[in-house]
Amino acid sequence: MKILKFVVLVTVLLAATNAGAWHDKTHLTVAKVAGLASWYNAAGPDLAKIKAGNIESYNHYFNNNAEAEVTAQMVLDQIERYNLRNKLLDFEGHLYGAIIASLRAYEKDSRSGKYAKYHLAYCVHYMADLSQPLHNIPYDVFNQTFHNQCDGVVEETILNEPQKIIQHLYDIPLSTNHFEADLAREIARIANLSRKLGYKLRAENRAITKEEAHVQLGHSASLFRAVLRRYP
Repeated sequence: MKILKFVVLVTVLLAATNAGAWHDKTHLTVAKVAGLASWYNAAGPDLAKIKAGNIESYNHYFNNNAEAEVTAQMVLDQIERYNLRNKLLDFEGHLYGAIIASLRAYEKDSRSGKYAKYHLAYCVHYMADLSQPLHNIPYDVFNQTFHNQCDGVVEETILNEPQKIIQHLYDIPLSTNHFEADLAREIARIANLSRKLGYKLRAENRAITKEEAHVQLGHSASLFRAVLRRYP
């Protein structure tokens, strides 16, 4: 029995590191629609995974094996795990905390006089991953089967059809005095929308449709557009 449990654990740990993300043009379009001047850097975090491995890849998903409701506190609790790799204690990933942590890194480098814009490219990338349903549910057989198909569902068309995302933009208020708390709340809201769509896809044993993807990407672009009001 102990051997079986060990094999299952190892399988889960290995599988947890293999998830991809929306493909490059999809990330670029979200950043461009949201208003990031250096939108062309938005695919960079996936390039970083080639060299940084799990140090970076854990920032791109939260497998949520308990299938629990995501809360603002859960988001905040993940912040300190940014850029850390611990397969035994953190095999689910920490996408939600990475969004806020990347903005803290931007502020830190800005205060010290460093060029900080790359951190915004990381942030918008993570925000796009937030709306990918399969980055918010367990990386099970269903997820592995449909993941790449979901990642690329709008890849060949979206850069030339940004209006497909623009039509789903909406205003998200983030207060100056309670910015991180508001942002954590909005991250949790979108995470819950995404995971519930993920469960729907799993129940119907199918990939996300283009129309569903456009709506999801609208959530990501709307949230990052709100962030840019504080970090222009």
